[in-house]
Amino acid sequence: MSNGSGSPARTLVAGVGNIFLGDDGFGVEAARVLAGQDLPEGVEVADIGIRGVHLAYQLLDGYDTLVLLDATARGGEPGTLYLIDATDPGTRQQPDGVALDGHRMSPDAVLALLDALCAGTGAQPPRRTLVVGCEPASVEERIGLSPQAAAAVPEAVRMVGELIRAEAVVT
Repeated sequence: MSNGSGSPARTLVAGVGNIFLGDDGFGVEAARVLAGQDLPEGVEVADIGIRGVHLAYQLLDGYDTLVLLDATARGGEPGTLYLIDATDPGTRQQPDGVALDGHRMSPDAVLALLDALCAGTGAQPPRRTLVVGCEPASVEERIGLSPQAAAAVPEAVRMVGELIRAEAVVT
């Protein structure tokens, strides 16, 4: 896919989370595994970790698609994977009462900051924003994923592979 300028579309796959909080490190681990895969031209994989402000500023460089990998508590069984389309800027509201903290920004807060930065600079946010999330079993202080989250990593990598390949052929 071309991004209209004749160059290949740019996709950023960002693994977010805190590896010191158990399953919160799911996105970072999935990004690590994905980075070892053969990926289409124009796809970058980044271990963002807890650097949410860095992610928002990196997105100002002009990406067509953003895929976030993250722990996502939605009430399902631990290890359940979710695909969430967060493309609509109306879904990017920073939660009330949450201060802008570069080390504790949820993906919602990062996307809200990105929208504010784009409005102020004239930059364009990614055309499409997707979240591949994993229901955590535990986000208590510890290093390493629960067995359920660890077992979900290969399927998440497969899902992201399909998503980025599909994005590469969409016009």
